[in-house]
Amino acid sequence: MKYCVWGLVALLAVLHHDLWFWEDATLVGGIMPIGLFYHAGISLSAGIVWFLATKFAWPVDDSTDVTDGGDA
Repeated sequence: MKYCVWGLVALLAVLHHDLWFWEDATLVGGIMPIGLFYHAGISLSAGIVWFLATKFAWPVDDSTDVTDGGDA
């Protein structure tokens, strides 16, 4: 799963550099330009990928004990 998350990060990095909606004046829902809608989708996707990264690819440090409840 860790490599899948890295693949999604790489895919988002590539998809972030769009060139195809710069000259398109289409409105989504009659109010939002298609380029802005595209970047809103990329931003939501980045948030989902970040959640997956923290859930599945975050390094685990087993050397600290957080269950003692004492002073740090």
